[in-house]
Amino acid sequence: MHDLRRQALESGKTVSRKARSKQASAASSRASSRANSAANSRVPSRAASRQASDEEDGNLSDGTAWSTNSIDDVLASDDVDSPSDVWRTELGDRMEQIIDRKRSSNQGREESLRAYVHLLTAHYAKEDIENKIGELVPAILKSVKSETSEKETASALKALAITVITEPSEDIYEMALHQLKRTISDSESMLAKTAAIHALGTVTFYGGTSVEETQEIMDFFLEIVESDGHSIGAGDEVDVVTASIEEWGFLATQIEDMEDATEPAMEAFVEQLDSSDATVQIAAGENIALLYEKSYTELEEDEDPPSDVEDIDEEESISGPKMVKRYNVYRQEWQLKHTLEELAKVSSRTISKKDKKTLHSNFRDILNSVENPTRGPRYQKAVDKETGRHYGSRMTFRIHHGGEMKIDRWWKLHRLQGLRRILQGGFIVHYEHNEVILDSLPYGLPII
Repeated sequence: MHDLRRQALESGKTVSRKARSKQASAASSRASSRANSAANSRVPSRAASRQASDEEDGNLSDGTAWSTNSIDDVLASDDVDSPSDVWRTELGDRMEQIIDRKRSSNQGREESLRAYVHLLTAHYAKEDIENKIGELVPAILKSVKSETSEKETASALKALAITVITEPSEDIYEMALHQLKRTISDSESMLAKTAAIHALGTVTFYGGTSVEETQEIMDFFLEIVESDGHSIGAGDEVDVVTASIEEWGFLATQIEDMEDATEPAMEAFVEQLDSSDATVQIAAGENIALLYEKSYTELEEDEDPPSDVEDIDEEESISGPKMVKRYNVYRQEWQLKHTLEELAKVSSRTISKKDKKTLHSNFRDILNSVENPTRGPRYQKAVDKETGRHYGSRMTFRIHHGGEMKIDRWWKLHRLQGLRRILQGGFIVHYEHNEVILDSLPYGLPII
């Protein structure tokens, strides 16, 4: 299984220019009631923008955080700190209820799936579920396929995502692929489409897929973006388009050579910068920054430096490996920079004060990385008097026991955001105990 993990890790309404021219049975025990109450708290299908205040999250510094809404209260409830035999017994009961569909009602399955998601988020339960995967996943997929209710379907899709993060298996990808794509394309529920897109991104990332399979899923997401959601019957739906952009970026962090995929992707994401929705614009901008970052790689030991000095990042090379530009990212870069500059200082009265602040903060970062692709998010140009060098990226993610991780590359931010979309308030629990998460964001991991 460790080899499988390594294989995976190494390798509203949005209106764009194109679119302008065209929404319980009672618990049987105190422990069950507690889990149901917690599980029924509202958990959004995607994380909020990364600009929320520090007070909302407490994990990211430099004014950079996510709002986790009710999930942090859920994870602070007394069942999280209860003896392991209590929550393990509850988890075992919930798994049996999910598997034994003949004796369950729609409402009962929805409650069991919600409780299952809650328990796997709050605890690292690999040993508890690994022998049940063969029964659990087919049962979860039946809830996705039947679409008896929107809530049951969405809960099942979240259950699938947290399951593969807890116990990665290429079998899950093979079992789930057809149904996930079918839900994305055919479901009439925008909530189900959005949850299925996030689930497909997670299953692809952690399912031991090949580079070719990953690229096929990225192409599928890109088609949704290019059509503003129309290709799957979700025309101009903000959540659907945003989810497709986010999951494309999440998967792109696994691909070492993005040169061939860059041109069509840039066209799609630049187009989305004209969206009327700030979340779409920011997601597209962050993917643009990622693509620029990937256009630079380390100079190989047996490789001669390029003759054009502009193709070498001299500042980055002073304290680290020599970073070399490999290809041009976008033909109309001057026009792109102009668009990013406008978004970094947008002042339209039709945009809320909160969205303006969010756009200004994000697009200053994105523009800086387009101009200097080896500079990550929250890069500060101020000079340290002691070293004489720029302070560099000041974004850090605080973890328990006084530790912190520096988020100095866009690929790190994409992975952190992707994991937080699924794990939300349980991220720290999994970061400390789940090898899969540590492999995704280890200390000192080289640039991909």
